[in-house]
Amino acid sequence: MLSIERLREEIEKGIGELAFKREPFGLYEPIEYSMSLGGKRLRPVMCLAACSLFTDNYEKAMSAALAIEMFHNFTLLHDDVMDKADIRRNQPTVVAKWDANTAILSGDEMLIESYKLLAKTDCPAFSLVMSTFSETATEVCEGQQYDMDFETRDNVSLEEYMEMIRLKTAVLLGCAMKIGALIGGGNARDTENLYKYSIDLGLAFQLQDDLLDTFGDEKTFGKAIGGDIMENKKTYLLISAMQMANAEQKDELTKWLGDADAPREQKVAAVKAIFEATGAKKATEAKMEQLYEKAMMTLREMDISAEGKRFFADFGDKLMKRKR
Repeated sequence: MLSIERLREEIEKGIGELAFKREPFGLYEPIEYSMSLGGKRLRPVMCLAACSLFTDNYEKAMSAALAIEMFHNFTLLHDDVMDKADIRRNQPTVVAKWDANTAILSGDEMLIESYKLLAKTDCPAFSLVMSTFSETATEVCEGQQYDMDFETRDNVSLEEYMEMIRLKTAVLLGCAMKIGALIGGGNARDTENLYKYSIDLGLAFQLQDDLLDTFGDEKTFGKAIGGDIMENKKTYLLISAMQMANAEQKDELTKWLGDADAPREQKVAAVKAIFEATGAKKATEAKMEQLYEKAMMTLREMDISAEGKRFFADFGDKLMKRKR
């Protein structure tokens, strides 16, 4: 199998060959800009990798891989509109560089382009590839809606939170691997196990992201620490803390959550201390490790080559070893 770095180079080459130099420029320039901002390209890379488990011709999955990356970036454009975000990957967002209307319309076109790219896929399982992609697109929207709903709810459970991040984050990685395997000719059992592996790994990755947002090192994490705390975001950390806190801790946490004018440094430090004192940090770490081990167990049970198992084990290991 090719290395992740080599597969990422192939994806970047494919993105560079997409043609957006056409009119009206106000529609297509933001798409080209968005796709040029980079990122890890994890989903399209894993689509190609899953395909290469079952065929030497991984290029068969290139259009599908690009479709997944296009769809992912479409969701980011609309997320930035909803969040009124100014920065994405250390660069101005489309909504900041142009405006909200442009971000919405260019995002709409990116969704259409993703289906046009997917339609170029030539494989016997194309009908299943298309239905998998479409179902995932629906699930991502459902996850975003749940995330929005949680902003105004005080009674979000851990189970509801896990389902929200499964839909909003994990299913697209699962979709990428499942589609790649289908295009490569993988059997139903291995294809489903790849999906399960990627879902559990995606959930673990999101919990790690929650931890890094609160307890990470700004220099290595790449953004300011404490954003979730300042937004009173319902995370596994916050929900666990509210459930595990004693009366005094719960009162203090509620006080900080209700103080919209609290100085950032002071609020973040206080809430972090509560997360540690209640055991919420340890609970989140334990859940993250449980999901990671579950993903690795699924991988070990798969009937694929030893090289393939090493590739995906290394991928999971690297994904979960970001510095804190």
